[in-house]
Amino acid sequence: MTIPLWSRDELTAVLELDEAAAVDVDGVSIDSRTLRPGDLFVALSGHADVRYRGAGGSGRDGHDFVADAAERGAAAALVSRRTDVAISELLVDDTFDGLWNLARAARARFRRPVFAITGSSGKTTAKAMLAAALPGCHASEGSFNNHIGVPLSLARLRTTAVAGVFEVGMNSPGEIAPLSRLIKPDVALVLNVLGVHLEGLGSLEAIRREKLSIAEGLDGRGMLVVPDTLDMHDLPGDATRITFGRSETADVRLADAGRGCRVLLPGGQVLELELAVDGPHRRLTATAVLACLYAAGMDPACALGPWRSLEPPAGRGGELQIAGITIVDDSYNANPESVRLALASLEERSGRRRFALLGDMLELGSEELALHAGLAEACSGLDGVFCVGERMRALHERLPPGLRAGWWPDCDALDLDAVAGYLNSGDLLLVKASNRLFWKAGTVNRIAVALATKVD
Repeated sequence: MTIPLWSRDELTAVLELDEAAAVDVDGVSIDSRTLRPGDLFVALSGHADVRYRGAGGSGRDGHDFVADAAERGAAAALVSRRTDVAISELLVDDTFDGLWNLARAARARFRRPVFAITGSSGKTTAKAMLAAALPGCHASEGSFNNHIGVPLSLARLRTTAVAGVFEVGMNSPGEIAPLSRLIKPDVALVLNVLGVHLEGLGSLEAIRREKLSIAEGLDGRGMLVVPDTLDMHDLPGDATRITFGRSETADVRLADAGRGCRVLLPGGQVLELELAVDGPHRRLTATAVLACLYAAGMDPACALGPWRSLEPPAGRGGELQIAGITIVDDSYNANPESVRLALASLEERSGRRRFALLGDMLELGSEELALHAGLAEACSGLDGVFCVGERMRALHERLPPGLRAGWWPDCDALDLDAVAGYLNSGDLLLVKASNRLFWKAGTVNRIAVALATKVD
């Protein structure tokens, strides 16, 4: 007999319903298009909610989609007003609060390790690595890391999961702490602090404080995993810390100079690290995840086998081969430091011509042009750089003439045939930009088509 995600008695109690819930539900959804039969459809209002920095402000009222949810097999709908649809309705004052209440209840009944991951770059990759090391765990889907995605992911947490792994993001002050208090992690990871969302936060110092606020969910009982280089002078709470990094003082130390790559753990355990997709920043992310497993009292060696064949999440450094040309698809997002790290990984691969297609990096504030132009030195070891976007024009103009492979104002203007014309079999091409550029435009797929056409 399959145990439901939420029984009718649990729904009645958690949501404080005036009328008992009529059905059990086997999932929770806020999108009728992706809903599965047996799910509870949560009809969010679509209005911005100032309590949670505008979460829920899509402008589309979920009550308008209850009928669609019913047609797709929803078992029930969580609503704040009755609809005319013939489906079991759970009536509450506020469906957003109802979703959060389900999340709190899911966490309260879960008795196995829970991890929360934040950072300026690499959160989804770290989450995928941790999930691969813990088969049977529950991990948040995609980038469900905001004030809708986190409670939705928690509400889907089954008591039978071996662990819970949740990603926590932000783009303005005050977002991370309430999410961490909701998750109540046993282990919280701050992967890095970089100049991302400067437009909303204002300074690197403000970003540091916001990322460290993930410690507020630990309640003094959990473990905080942080880079050994991070300033910790004003850490909120009294969580126990474990550091990771390349320095001699790191609790979990990455030794990747010369041949091979090892991670040294407290107590003298040494792990030989081998990743399916390698690179300096990926090794450091792997070290952070090993530190999380150690902090949770697990054997970090359990990750080594799965990681040898683990491909990165889509758009985060995976590779595809077209006409003998290797495209490094890092198109999901970008910031100045992540671009530098990606370029450094490219330069490690000697003996091949290396190119980069770089698009605008967004939300960098008043210094955005200088930050784009500042990438010129990191590009110096390449054979050519293609630039897309008004901000990236600053880099194009800073590059020496020999590296200027082309500049276009936007993705629509990008001349893919010109890009393909530069590339020959054996070449490498890194594709990287902020999410709203290359990822949204499907630029990597378009390049692949152009290269395949070139061969034909």
